[in-house]
Amino acid sequence: MQKRINILQTFLFILLTPMVTVLQGQDREYSFSPESERELRLMFYNVENAFDTINDPEKNDKEFLPNAIRNWNSFRYFQKIKKIYKVIVAAGGWKPPELIGLCEVENANVLRDLANKTPLSKYQYQFVHKNSPDQRGIDVALLYNPEKFKLLATKYVHPELPEQYRSTRYILYAKGTSQSDTLHIFVNHWPSKWGGEKSTEPKRIVAAKTLRRLTDSIFKTNKKAKIIITGDFNDKPENKSITDYLKTLEINGNIKVNRLYNLSTRWTKASKGTYKYQAHWSVLDQFMVSGSLLVQNEKLSTTSADAHIFKFSSLLEKDKKHMGVKPFRTFSGYRYIGGYSDHLPILLDLK
Repeated sequence: MQKRINILQTFLFILLTPMVTVLQGQDREYSFSPESERELRLMFYNVENAFDTINDPEKNDKEFLPNAIRNWNSFRYFQKIKKIYKVIVAAGGWKPPELIGLCEVENANVLRDLANKTPLSKYQYQFVHKNSPDQRGIDVALLYNPEKFKLLATKYVHPELPEQYRSTRYILYAKGTSQSDTLHIFVNHWPSKWGGEKSTEPKRIVAAKTLRRLTDSIFKTNKKAKIIITGDFNDKPENKSITDYLKTLEINGNIKVNRLYNLSTRWTKASKGTYKYQAHWSVLDQFMVSGSLLVQNEKLSTTSADAHIFKFSSLLEKDKKHMGVKPFRTFSGYRYIGGYSDHLPILLDLK
């Protein structure tokens, strides 16, 4: 079975992607789970500056306009959309993930083009999105298959940063049902480290406190609530915004249903990552879940072994400066190279 799954994985990327040079010494992080074991697959992907070509006078999107410094145009835009679509399909195995969290999406136009102007249209994805106060106009979003996830409620929460800081993205909350089980999903894109890790840490702590208040309010109503938190946190699993303020734990033998557990800590211990800065990989993109999802006799459950980095060859290029490989991004500085993103996607299966 595993051999057949790996053959499928290779076939999908050959089918969907132009031929690329196979990178030597690559770590193939992810192998598909048998379809019969999966009820829902949740994907998160920082798609790196998915801007359309239309000027938004209320946002600082000038870099990504025709004839601007990046020479962004319709061809490059739709190439970007096609690449996101290819990653989604390949990451799904036999079918695309049922839930797809995204960040660095400019607006609803981008989501409509992705869902309706690519072969994803046959899956009839719907999406959750709202323009955030972010100065550049990049937002978080959630695509979902309405046949597998019945949306019940949404909320957009803005971490209120101190006045000296610029506004940041919303935390997106979506509540829905699958298999008659209620899921609470949070999609995040916390403030970046632009300007220095230490000087910007208070912003991420504010985001962590905001998210913790939201999860506490859910646990207060139902201590067995099934919560999934994902996103680009711009901090690692061991940073204090995650451990001290969001208060996540590592999985051990004593699972408590009303606590949050970080499924991504094992990636750090294995020296793996979703983002590479200079020579160092970091786990910035993560999954956290409430303890109730780790109880195996529940209708929907998961384990840390069901969380993966989708590290496939086409998403990588040789790192000529720091050796090894790095994410194959859309731009190198201001030079267009036509890649995918500066982050790798992550996947979580619920069974």
